[in-house]
Amino acid sequence: MAQDRSATGVLVAPGRPAAPPTSTYQRKTGLQRWLARHWLDVLLVTPLVLYILFFMFVPLAQSVYLSLVSASGGELTFDNYRTVVNRSQFQAAFVNTLGITVMGVTMEMVAGISIALMLSREFGGRGIFRSIVLVPLGVPTLVAGAAMLYFVGFNGYLNEILLDLGIIDVPVYWQQSGPRGMFAIALADLWKATPLVVLILLAGLESIPGDVYEAANVDGASGWRRFWDHTIPLLMPAITMALILRVIDAFRIFDIALVLAGQAIPVMSSFVYFDYQAGSINTAAAAAVILLLMILVFVVAYLLLVARRTEDVQ
Repeated sequence: MAQDRSATGVLVAPGRPAAPPTSTYQRKTGLQRWLARHWLDVLLVTPLVLYILFFMFVPLAQSVYLSLVSASGGELTFDNYRTVVNRSQFQAAFVNTLGITVMGVTMEMVAGISIALMLSREFGGRGIFRSIVLVPLGVPTLVAGAAMLYFVGFNGYLNEILLDLGIIDVPVYWQQSGPRGMFAIALADLWKATPLVVLILLAGLESIPGDVYEAANVDGASGWRRFWDHTIPLLMPAITMALILRVIDAFRIFDIALVLAGQAIPVMSSFVYFDYQAGSINTAAAAAVILLLMILVFVVAYLLLVARRTEDVQ
């Protein structure tokens, strides 16, 4: 009997269909194919994802939960927020945090841009000066706060300078609640945080092409016009990064304020800390969530403002 050979090479009887070939291969799913191509990327990113998950999102979710439940029964309520907002110490901490942030970040940005512009120029010993400017970054914050007591204390250098200049007649007690205390803490934070601003802005200045300034010189632009029309717009990404980082840190200021003034000048972070130490876990969580909302509101508002300004320029 004649036999036919199927496509697979197997002899089959005439008129009888060949059996489908058996295969142990199974088609991979889309996720499996993606993991096969990007397994190294997933392996490298996994530690960061786990860190963010367990050290950021989990504590944040727990804080939000504790702020929305009562300390006794565990039922959902907004009483923790009402209790916190109506406390005079929280109101003082809220105002002090905003005042320190506005004063400190404003001084840091002005000083940072000025120092970065000076250090971006070519002059002898520029590397040494750059190293000196970055020294405060290596000083622990508690040590920086203790050192600033010699400057803003009642018998500190600041009062001596003001007395010698005839600005004041008697020494000023700076570590008191109000604008004076805010200024003292902002001044201490200025010395510690300005090097970071300088570092970010200096990197932004170094990335600006020299052709921009050469073209401006050919057009006869003055130094002020070059700074305002060319340096500031091209430096805006670095300014945005420095400003957001510094505002977030200023909102979370804790140790410098605690060293300089203790509880005499409460800030949001110290309010949360002392409330938690007193056993008021739920109200401390509510204050922490309010602090987080303050940071988010500023960041979103500033990014929207920058985006709108970019659209207007284009």
